[in-house]
Amino acid sequence: MKKLILSVFLLLGLAFSAQSQEFSKNAIGLRLGGDNGFGTEISYQRGLSKDNRLELNLGWRNDSNDIDNFKLVGLYQWVWGIDKGFNWYAGVGGGIGSWSYNGNNNNFNNGNDSGIILLAAGDIGIEYNFDIPIQIALDFRPQIYLNAGDYRNDDFGGDIAFSIRYCWN
Repeated sequence: MKKLILSVFLLLGLAFSAQSQEFSKNAIGLRLGGDNGFGTEISYQRGLSKDNRLELNLGWRNDSNDIDNFKLVGLYQWVWGIDKGFNWYAGVGGGIGSWSYNGNNNNFNNGNDSGIILLAAGDIGIEYNFDIPIQIALDFRPQIYLNAGDYRNDDFGGDIAFSIRYCWN
């Protein structure tokens, strides 16, 4: 058990002592992926320091169960450099949105229902910043829905997405 605890502290120390990689002060683009169906998000990143940034995503999706939704998610991220142009990042945040059902399933008030979404989110990913002002990223965002109601059968969602953003200072 002592070796496990020591290993965890060593890994955390390595992660937090890694050299930060420069990233742009601003980046805007699209985040494409999904949890319950394919969706698109407009993604904006704002650098706060050389190691931290905010990310805001406004997205919409239509999932396989005739449910349309949109949501706004905000994340605070820590960024660590891997190698020239490559970074990895992790973050936490939350979001709000709405959903509506437009199908023929009687579980949703005779085929017409809607509601509000509140969620807590985490984020972990890897990105590459090209020499031109373009960034690509792949990330995983686990989400816990705080009031999913009829919107989901469970309160957990795992959103995997690919992003492409234009960067500037």
